[in-house]
Amino acid sequence: MSLLTEFKEFAARGNVVDLAVGVIIGAAFGKIVTSVVEQVVMPPIGLLLGRVDFSELKWVLAPENPATEAIEEVAIQYGAFINTVIQFVIVAFVVFLMVKGINRLRRAEAAAPAPESPPALTPTETLLAEIRDELKSRK
Repeated sequence: MSLLTEFKEFAARGNVVDLAVGVIIGAAFGKIVTSVVEQVVMPPIGLLLGRVDFSELKWVLAPENPATEAIEEVAIQYGAFINTVIQFVIVAFVVFLMVKGINRLRRAEAAAPAPESPPALTPTETLLAEIRDELKSRK
């Protein structure tokens, strides 16, 4: 079997396609969450905290030297880190809600009564059925 044929079989499996769709939707969802955090959630929080722009919060370790282009500012950007943590919390919460919903559906599916099969015949009922069938066959 050639490498190309094996790859076609691998790529044609449903799981690979499902995974690709999940990754694409996840990336798009990540962009939405980033936008929500940076443009909707953080501005009111910054306003409440005294007009603070979280994306600009940083501890400067070595300031930029305007005399030379070679030395750039070295800073710990904890404001961007706070934004990223909030984005993670939002994504984790949404994933939790999705898993909770799926689990609820699975529990409801498992709790649904299975189609009832006829109860098993007792030995007496089996014997009576055999006698009935024998009598029918003699007629």
